[in-house]
Amino acid sequence: MTPEQIAALPYRPNVGVMLINGDGLIFAAQRIDTEAPAWQMPQGGIDDGENARSAALRELEEETGIPPSLVKVIGETPTWLTYDLPHDIVPRIWKGRYRGQKQKWFLMRFLGRDDQIDIQRDHPEFSAWRWISADEMIDAIVPFKRDIYRQVVETFRQHLR
Repeated sequence: MTPEQIAALPYRPNVGVMLINGDGLIFAAQRIDTEAPAWQMPQGGIDDGENARSAALRELEEETGIPPSLVKVIGETPTWLTYDLPHDIVPRIWKGRYRGQKQKWFLMRFLGRDDQIDIQRDHPEFSAWRWISADEMIDAIVPFKRDIYRQVVETFRQHLR
């Protein structure tokens, strides 16, 4: 695809969850589909007819086994945030239909215990997880998502360690 064709594509509607524990640390998980270090926060697409908050709660449970009863939604980004995929990836992801994602991010406090987190799902996306600081989260994300992660951290900074 040419840069012009990619620029003409829409963004995929998506949600992200910054899950924090009682110490203000962020849940980070290692993607299962790459050998390179690729730690990220839970995120996923919004289904037809689904609102962003419901999608965020659904994605969190699908990816981590954490049900809505074990989180408290504290906040959300005031606007949708966007990122572009690297051009060489666009044709391989989502059948080349999107240039990147527009995301609504939610801050949620985890009310449960670490042993209630289960990343071994029917369709696992993560191979490992840990609690990390905001700076570690920004350093751990793939470079093309780094700016959006900085924006999310700044939006929710007052709740973080």
